[in-house]
Amino acid sequence: MGLSARRGIGRVITAKNYVGIITMNDGTTIEILPKITSAIEDDADGKRTKQLLIDMLRTLRNVPFKSMQTASVDIARLNTLEVFIRMFIDEVFFIVKRGLKCSYETLEENATFFKGKMLFGQQMKYNHSHMERSYIAYDAYTANRPENRLLKAALQYLYKQTASSRNKNDLKTLLNAFGTIEPSTDYKGDFARYVPDRNMKDYNTALLWCRVFLTGRSFTAFAGLEVAMALLFPMETLFESYIAALVRRQLDPYRFTVSAQDKRFHLFDEPHGQFQMRPDLVITRKQDGAVFVMDTKWKLLAEGKANYGIAQADMYQMYAYQKKYGAQSVTLIYPQTSAISADREIRFASQDGVVVHVRLVDLFRAKESVETLILGLDGTEGHYE
Repeated sequence: MGLSARRGIGRVITAKNYVGIITMNDGTTIEILPKITSAIEDDADGKRTKQLLIDMLRTLRNVPFKSMQTASVDIARLNTLEVFIRMFIDEVFFIVKRGLKCSYETLEENATFFKGKMLFGQQMKYNHSHMERSYIAYDAYTANRPENRLLKAALQYLYKQTASSRNKNDLKTLLNAFGTIEPSTDYKGDFARYVPDRNMKDYNTALLWCRVFLTGRSFTAFAGLEVAMALLFPMETLFESYIAALVRRQLDPYRFTVSAQDKRFHLFDEPHGQFQMRPDLVITRKQDGAVFVMDTKWKLLAEGKANYGIAQADMYQMYAYQKKYGAQSVTLIYPQTSAISADREIRFASQDGVVVHVRLVDLFRAKESVETLILGLDGTEGHYE
């Protein structure tokens, strides 16, 4: 976060390349959405931007967002946190309808009856003058297992966080279904005890949500005395993941291979591989082995900036990619901005044959933009040849 001042407004706090939500102890929720510019579309109510953010989150790996369905959610009215809570509620309802998983648990009890086995040490300690009681251990078939304890802890936590009456009512209904289960007090230990086998597949997504809510697992650690919860995601990561997913969908897998965060080369080979290179996308055309390298950058370019605002380090990086991969084309991909013409052709060429193309993607028309981006990779047309 950055602190600055604007004329006519005063001091303002600016989020630096992160999006998501921050909830404060007093109930205030700060929602940070990406700044999206489109050539033909406006988004006054923020609905399209929120939907785009969710679409981007769906492309991330090892997070619960992949299964998010928003058809029944009023995205324009609810903030992002309430949308996330809604998704979690739907997952837990699915689990409850199919029945909570149970397992045998060893219980110890100083009881007035006898079952299982006597714990003689505890019996002598606690019942030497109460022979009518038995300190016993026995196995009980119960739903009080780590996965259910985590779910209940998340339900209780979100019941205090939500401001949506619908979410609050549904959370209360679900808490009643978990009435006999103790909420988890050892998140780390209970997550370690969870075994994601075939029998527990119904729980997988819900427990990913639990990890997000109970441990604040997003992509950054953000804390403060007044912060209750923060789920923040770097736009650089989201943009990279989203473009990679769109490119994969557009390209024929029988004709192209797509490698994200490719690690096959190091900048230097001697004395041993050092300074590993990791371009965002390496596309190989199977017909002739032609290689195309693409890198995404979440930065707003502008006509009035030197070199449109493209960092010199990024150009060094693309130059190295072309040399090391012997790439037929290297391309820098930026989000579209109102400060530069959408159809502006930007390319930089050196006398030793390196050409770097710069392309802008309209995120509200991302599919069409990516179709244009990959035009010519089949060797028939386009600037890649």
